[in-house]
Amino acid sequence: MPSGSKMDLLLANAESISDSSNAYGVKFKKEKSYGTDVIAAREEQSILITTIASKGELQNWPDLLPKLCSLLDSEDYNTCEGAFGALQKICEDSAEILDSDVLDRPLNIMIPKFLQFFKHSSPKIRSHAVACVNQFIISRTQALMLHIDSFIVNLFALAVDEDPEVRKNVCRALVMLLEVRMDRLLPHMISIVEYMLQRTQDPDENVALEACEFWLTLAEQPICKDVLCRHLAKLIPVLVNGMKYSEIDIILLKGDVEEDETIPDSEQDIRPRFHRSRTVAQPHEEDCIEDDDDDDDNDLDDDDTISDWNLRKCSAAALDVLANVFRDELLPHILPLLKELLFHPEWVVKESGILVLGAIAEGCMQGMIPYLPELIPHLIQCLSNKKALVRSITCWTLSRYAHWVVSQPPDTYLKPLMTELLKRILDSNKRVQEAACSAFATLEEEACTELVPYLAYILDTLVFAFSKYQHKNLLILYDAIGTLADSVGHHLNKPEYIQMLMPPLIQKWNMLKDEDKDLFPLLELHNAQPDQYEAPDKDFMIVALDLLSGLAEGLGGNIEQLVACSNILTLMYQCMQDKMPEVRQSSFALLGDLTKACFQHVKPCIADFMPILGTNLNPEFISVCNNATWAIGEISIQMGIEMQHYIPMVLHQLVEIINRPNTPKTLLENTGIQNLNNLWCTSLRNIRDNEEKDSAFRGICTMISVNPSGVVQDFIFFCDAVASWINPKDDLRDMFCKVLEGALRSPWGLHFSRLNNPNSQPVFIEEGLQPSDQISGLLWTHSNT
Repeated sequence: MPSGSKMDLLLANAESISDSSNAYGVKFKKEKSYGTDVIAAREEQSILITTIASKGELQNWPDLLPKLCSLLDSEDYNTCEGAFGALQKICEDSAEILDSDVLDRPLNIMIPKFLQFFKHSSPKIRSHAVACVNQFIISRTQALMLHIDSFIVNLFALAVDEDPEVRKNVCRALVMLLEVRMDRLLPHMISIVEYMLQRTQDPDENVALEACEFWLTLAEQPICKDVLCRHLAKLIPVLVNGMKYSEIDIILLKGDVEEDETIPDSEQDIRPRFHRSRTVAQPHEEDCIEDDDDDDDNDLDDDDTISDWNLRKCSAAALDVLANVFRDELLPHILPLLKELLFHPEWVVKESGILVLGAIAEGCMQGMIPYLPELIPHLIQCLSNKKALVRSITCWTLSRYAHWVVSQPPDTYLKPLMTELLKRILDSNKRVQEAACSAFATLEEEACTELVPYLAYILDTLVFAFSKYQHKNLLILYDAIGTLADSVGHHLNKPEYIQMLMPPLIQKWNMLKDEDKDLFPLLELHNAQPDQYEAPDKDFMIVALDLLSGLAEGLGGNIEQLVACSNILTLMYQCMQDKMPEVRQSSFALLGDLTKACFQHVKPCIADFMPILGTNLNPEFISVCNNATWAIGEISIQMGIEMQHYIPMVLHQLVEIINRPNTPKTLLENTGIQNLNNLWCTSLRNIRDNEEKDSAFRGICTMISVNPSGVVQDFIFFCDAVASWINPKDDLRDMFCKVLEGALRSPWGLHFSRLNNPNSQPVFIEEGLQPSDQISGLLWTHSNT
């Protein structure tokens, strides 16, 4: 660690050049005649100073910050700019310590000093000044909050600055202020929205990108709808326009290259792949673009080679979140644009229209349904477009509507879509192969056993892809095969199918070394769909837990002897307490599977497991919470009345989760086994028939039989949820009948009679529900029994 005297050496060396004590200024003055050498020397000094500062040495160099601040007042531009450059880097790297008592809170002096330079004649200095202050917005640094009004006034003065770097920093500041000091922006919100509309169209794409972030942040605010409703007519075309590929994008993406399947992947093409820990969930309606744990397959598109984040992606993400805010109210502004874009002769414009259609899929689904019978066939045709970028984005957009496709007669849309996607899986363009594989995996999740009649054709295609794919797409192919196995279950367990699949998989397995990370996707083929995992050091622990989970699920009761002869429960107990969320996530999945497969071995450990499960019911870690909740449900089923002792450990947390706004559907599905209210019913009505849904409805019917009066207020939602069943098991149908019969005979039958009425539609509309033939049939049938 450098000593104070060594750090002062930087000052001493510069001072030796001149009699002046202004160390940095002297060096800049002496070197300014050397042109570009000055800039290089200044950069080197800034890097040296900030490197020392970032190592935690600011407290051992007490003269540094006062010296740099004093140099800001120098009449020499190079001195001032060099000092500001160093200060900006220090603010970026050491923001936390600058706002602490360790340095006697220097920001109390620095913030007002920075604000003075917002009006400097040099755009570079203005940009430095704004960038320095911006570092302290999100943390609500007290020194800045004391000057917040002055800061905002000065920002507004820079709104039309001619320098793009200044405008970019102004936009960045406004986006952060929107998040942390909305109260100060509200009086000016109309002007700010108009300004951000202009900047989102800024000729400098970096400025436009910063401005576009504003709409993403605003969409998360409660005032979004009120603020933007009058601006949608202007905003939507701006966002749509931003979703077109730029010329430089097309060059970087090699948009003119149609056939590249024989070109081996370069190292930069293959992003590091880490195992994703298993999440217990069933397929639901369309996944949001911003998945909570952000699977690559759910990205807006696959522009990996241009940048992680650009105007195109930001515009599409903004449109997606706004569609979720405004729902079908957005369509009058979108549909006229879509009509022009989707049938435009220029492929770049057409491609952007297909992206728009995918971006609004979740938020505007209900309003789009009348148009889908025409749009889906058009999109299926686009899968054969001569441009690879059009084919790839079409794969993604179709995956966003997979739930609707599967809900229609199979021959109408599912079979044509499946056929064309399989052709694209064998496309001659690697980007299209990747997009098609990802889209087909989504279709597999939605279609499940609907794909069984086509298994031979599907497997033919996937197996043939092994011989075509380069390294990167092979990993995605493994995922698609694993998802197929999860979706069709035992239907894949036929000798002819196993004979097709196993030889290429075993060949790949034998080619890999024991420490090769590519073992993970091969192991995943035994397991359920996983969630994103980032830290590489515990990959093998997690993949082992998930493989054991898959074995327990596949072998069922036959795993009992293997568990009895091992220390798996002891090891699982340790993993359940691991600091890494992904390890706990996989541990709870294994606990649930072992509970189902061989509860006699799990039961003696329940007293140790339940407190750990209770402490992990934290929705901040969605996947961990999801798996813990599911495991509790499976344990409850096995324990029966003996579970009563453990209810206080988990009930409060489960009730909080189910009443929490914006709880993910997978989590609501698993907590739904435990509790009833209108959120429970409205969440489960959107889940397709499956074992978890069956279990949840059995639980609620049992609860109603014990305490009928407890559901009076929410009974209309219960009936709506019951009507979502397509084919309940006979004994579950009998439970529904008993509940309905009991309702007719109960003192609260008057409430029930509101539904048992041909004119009951207004009741459903009033409650925000959709009238349903299933509901009417169910009610009328059982009212006459």
